[in-house]
Amino acid sequence: MLRFWKVSFQTVAAPVLTGVLYLLVFGHVLEDRVEVFPGVGYTAFLIPGLVMMSLLQNAFANSSSSLIQSKITGNLVFVLLPPISNREFFLAYVAAAMVRGLVVGAGVFAVTAWFAPPPIEAPIWIVAFAVAGSALLGVLGLIAGIVSDKFDQLAAFQNFVIMPATFLSGVFYSVHGLPPFWQAVSHLNPFFYLIDGFRYGFFAASDASPWLSLAIVLVALAVTSALALSMLARGYKIRT
Repeated sequence: MLRFWKVSFQTVAAPVLTGVLYLLVFGHVLEDRVEVFPGVGYTAFLIPGLVMMSLLQNAFANSSSSLIQSKITGNLVFVLLPPISNREFFLAYVAAAMVRGLVVGAGVFAVTAWFAPPPIEAPIWIVAFAVAGSALLGVLGLIAGIVSDKFDQLAAFQNFVIMPATFLSGVFYSVHGLPPFWQAVSHLNPFFYLIDGFRYGFFAASDASPWLSLAIVLVALAVTSALALSMLARGYKIRT
């Protein structure tokens, strides 16, 4: 956590500014043209999606970049030498990623909500999906950091997997407005359930049941966590 706090202008302030810019551009253009939920302006609808998108991308970036930098600079050996268990290693990287993701998400919400404060109908759902989403992307970032040997491999994972999955998860639109084929494709994207469930906490309206969304997210978190712990136990691309 100290690593990203030391450069908080880059790791926290910059993503918050990016979220605000998205809101200003899309909100200004589409505010009077799109109404997804009855009585909810497009700018207010957009805010939860931007918050979750920023949270997910920064949770992934923290664990993945922390590990790949340690591998490339060679200081990972100082983490491996002490008697730290695989679970402690896992929890340290994922917890730091969760903190960064949640701090960035809170920052984006604090600034964007000033433009169009969204209602908060079910705060428990908001917290549940924020925590689960930051944990899931923290784990995915850890896996990407383990598998990658250099920065361009990590960048490919982020640019061709994480970025498209977040942008095509309903951040800027409701999947009900898509053709049937693309609705079906969207429901195969686990990030869709994170965005949709998180948005339910604000408006008590969503494209899928929040219980279904939470179940899918928790299953994805369990599977990816088991994979990451297995890789750490074998020392895959870390100890060998």
